[in-house]
Amino acid sequence: MAINKNHEFEDLNGIKCAIVEKNAKPERVAFLKELLEYNRYTVVITASPAPKTPAAAVPKEGEAAVPVPAPPPETFTVGVTDVTFNPTNAIFGRLLKTKDAHVVTLAYWQQKDKVSHDEVPYFE
Repeated sequence: MAINKNHEFEDLNGIKCAIVEKNAKPERVAFLKELLEYNRYTVVITASPAPKTPAAAVPKEGEAAVPVPAPPPETFTVGVTDVTFNPTNAIFGRLLKTKDAHVVTLAYWQQKDKVSHDEVPYFE
């Protein structure tokens, strides 16, 4: 059990893992897997459980059938086997590097920037 929401861990595929991100789309999973494996973490990915949806009501005689909503897109939970890993500490502690040897910034982690601009430290 995690001490707080910023440092979660659980069993993924029978392996105790620190949770990097939950409900990630396949594109996000590919980005995180590549980045974390480059930084020498062992990445474990599992399908996120489907959200609970209420059962569809059976229409009464003379009523139109209610359309069933489309299933949500498939999402995944991404974890690393190093249970001391914390994404917040890794980003702001400047512990992660990109393939071109730049420090991973928050904007790069959130995929807002294609290139990590690490010239200006966070504290300035």
